[in-house]
Amino acid sequence: MEKKQQEIDGAEEIPAPNQKFSVLNCIDLSSPDIQQSVSLLKQACLDSGFFYVVNHGISEEFMDQVFSESKKFFELPLGEKMKVLRNEKHRGYTPVLDELLDPDNQVHGDYKEGYYIGVEVPEDDPQAEKPFYGQNVWPAADLLPGWRQTMERFHEEALEVARSVARIIALALNLEADFFYRPEMLGQPIAVMRLLHYGAQISDPSKGIFGAGAHSDYGLITLLATDDVVALQICKNKDAQPQVWEYIAPIKG
Repeated sequence: MEKKQQEIDGAEEIPAPNQKFSVLNCIDLSSPDIQQSVSLLKQACLDSGFFYVVNHGISEEFMDQVFSESKKFFELPLGEKMKVLRNEKHRGYTPVLDELLDPDNQVHGDYKEGYYIGVEVPEDDPQAEKPFYGQNVWPAADLLPGWRQTMERFHEEALEVARSVARIIALALNLEADFFYRPEMLGQPIAVMRLLHYGAQISDPSKGIFGAGAHSDYGLITLLATDDVVALQICKNKDAQPQVWEYIAPIKG
């Protein structure tokens, strides 16, 4: 199935007064009414592919800790960050302008920097020979004490949220609830977590400058946790002419 939705991360910091904000369905993972959750998610996927997820089990305190630890890394001198530059397994640091998501409309790469973390596979494991499997790259422990442990925990907790959302997707498709838990899917997933940091460069679409260019995500599910800066935009139908871009209001948690 072709994905028709697109998103821009960090499109603008301050929306213009006439900018439109999108209204999205909200999926409450703590709700005992699973049929309501299925109905809301199914409608969201039919309409656009975007929805909020709340009460997902990751505490606000821990989320705040993750954002704080992420900030500590990006505040390091560039020389330190370059020591953990992204490798062939897509693990590690990606500098500003390193990625170009929308070459048709961008004059430079994205004005963001990032850090890739994946499922940890020992070097001597046969799985490590596969693309996207292998060992993670970590900053020195004495440079950022506890950083690795925080990110490993967050990666695992976020994966549990993905499994919960996948269960609702399966039910919406009239499949068994554990359909996506099979080894070839979320049983042994290629689950990539990315920390992203957008700097002071304000996007200017008229000049081809974007925090992150327009793109459609790949894979089964993307979970996006944001801070309180209004920046994310979505286009619910990329085939519409003209395209309509809407801001997504951040929701705590």
